[in-house]
Amino acid sequence: MKKIALSLGILATFLVNAQSIKTTIDLVNVKDDKVAVTMEFPKMKSGDVKFHFPKTVPGTYSVDDYGRFVEGIKFLDNKGKELAFTKVNDNTYSLKNAKDLSKVTYLVNDSFDDEMDTSKHKAVFSPSGTDIEAGKIYLINTHGFVGYIDNMQDVPYQLVIQKPADFYGTTALVDQDKSEATDTFTLANYAKVTDSPLMYTKPDYITFNAGGMDLVLGVYSPSGKYKAADFKDNLEKMVVAQKKFLGDMNTNKKYAIMLYLAGGDGPQIKGFGALEHHESTSVVLPEMMPKEAIDKTITDVVSHEFFHTVNPLKTHSEEIHYFDYADPKMSQHLWMYEGGTEYFANLFQIQEGLITKEEFLQRMNEKITNSKNYNDTMPFTVMSKNVLLDEYKDQYRNVYEKGALLAMCLDIELRKLSNGEMGYRDMIRKLSQRFGENKPFKDDKLIDELVTVTGYPQVKDFYNKYIAGSQPTPYAQYLNMVGVELKKQETPPIFWFIKDPNQTGYDEKANAFIFDESSALSPFAKSIGFKITDKIVALDGKTINIQNIQDFINYSKTIKEGQNVTVTILRDNAKMELKGKAVLDKMTIETLQFKANPTPEEKKLQDQWLTGKK
Repeated sequence: MKKIALSLGILATFLVNAQSIKTTIDLVNVKDDKVAVTMEFPKMKSGDVKFHFPKTVPGTYSVDDYGRFVEGIKFLDNKGKELAFTKVNDNTYSLKNAKDLSKVTYLVNDSFDDEMDTSKHKAVFSPSGTDIEAGKIYLINTHGFVGYIDNMQDVPYQLVIQKPADFYGTTALVDQDKSEATDTFTLANYAKVTDSPLMYTKPDYITFNAGGMDLVLGVYSPSGKYKAADFKDNLEKMVVAQKKFLGDMNTNKKYAIMLYLAGGDGPQIKGFGALEHHESTSVVLPEMMPKEAIDKTITDVVSHEFFHTVNPLKTHSEEIHYFDYADPKMSQHLWMYEGGTEYFANLFQIQEGLITKEEFLQRMNEKITNSKNYNDTMPFTVMSKNVLLDEYKDQYRNVYEKGALLAMCLDIELRKLSNGEMGYRDMIRKLSQRFGENKPFKDDKLIDELVTVTGYPQVKDFYNKYIAGSQPTPYAQYLNMVGVELKKQETPPIFWFIKDPNQTGYDEKANAFIFDESSALSPFAKSIGFKITDKIVALDGKTINIQNIQDFINYSKTIKEGQNVTVTILRDNAKMELKGKAVLDKMTIETLQFKANPTPEEKKLQDQWLTGKK
């Protein structure tokens, strides 16, 4: 019996390989920071085919056009003869009479080197991007390297990475060969390919088990400032708390974290954060951050991505389940996918004792403040469905602010209705039990499903008013139910370039201030024609560098209303001056605080909210 089973296993392997798309990524023969990719196909069933690279990928909510990083593409038959093709757009190639198509070859440029030049295209968010630095680092978000053919997305892929013998690949995938020169992986379909990032560099990784889950953390630190072991204790503490918070909602047995620390003489990038996958996450942060700040960011950001293993990776609508990489159709429910996940990333920290209740309240307070930079009457479902369009994309970042607050208010609403027996986490658990990774729900029926799993029709009223409707969410009303009061305080007017100064970043090479593209411009910036992609290098002739940043900030605080101001900027790498009269932004600060004497009902609900206990 063993011999027959073995023979059948060999035969099955042969059949898989014969019907799979063998994709080879060559990390050894790299020239001019370009990586060669070869894709070999089983026999074509259709004469006319379209070959695509993704326009966007799940979790990014932006048009990135990964095909624009590809050059020298060739389509070949089984004799090596080139086949004629038509380039439809950056991402799509059309071939007629392509039954003889056997192979496609091309070179891939990385997105990191292109990130600071937004003159032609918005930058790819760094954690969903690619980096190619021979002898140092290869960040392989597979959607930036591997394409697909229409109607062949469900064909298995055999992914072969040719690598330097002294490099290690951090990934959740299991290497199926023993060679030091190659790593070989078998993936069920194209969706699994794009769900499986890899990071190759000189070995710096740790593996350990936390909460019953095997983890691997790989770190790239260009200067050698940090090692993977530096972050183990904090990461282990976080994962144990998350697993406890999720309970049976999380079934992951393994998880990989690729931590890329940017800096030194490497590419200048600005899209810091992380991107989620079923069994892994790619994280990009500045190497110049202190260790304590990296630990805190890992707790906040990596936990967010890990919570995505529940929603939307394993509980989602048809738009996500049948994702169209070439012409994506977006879901209405970013309030839940991103907002609810961001709420979880904060709620678990208070419920599992990682932060104090005052710290938790401060975080929610900041989200209320930040949400005011966006359109508070725009229905979240409309924004979410149309997030790829220009008129809506600037509202996207509100999913991490108002989206999380919507989940918070719904949590409080459910606890009020159920006398503390049910909260937002319980609702998501019931939803995941009703559906799951392989059973999507219909996008326009989600609210009916939420009423079904909770048993409360009032959830639909909440949804219609504050999520699908245009009514601003009454945060003070909901927080009052849990013994929290909101107080308003006028602050002195300030002079700056964006509404929230905390969203200011720094470009080391240009010695300039830069800003997140979703940041709201200040009244002054709007008045002088400043663009969010501009870099500020001087104010009234006072230049910026890492040593005198505080002097620059202190000078900005001396500027008076109506004062003549000259701002020196870099726009599309060209230096220019913008002049105008200073406009100081007057703000009202709203602060949350726990009531000194909450009612017994408020105190009970507050305890249930902050502990998760019934």
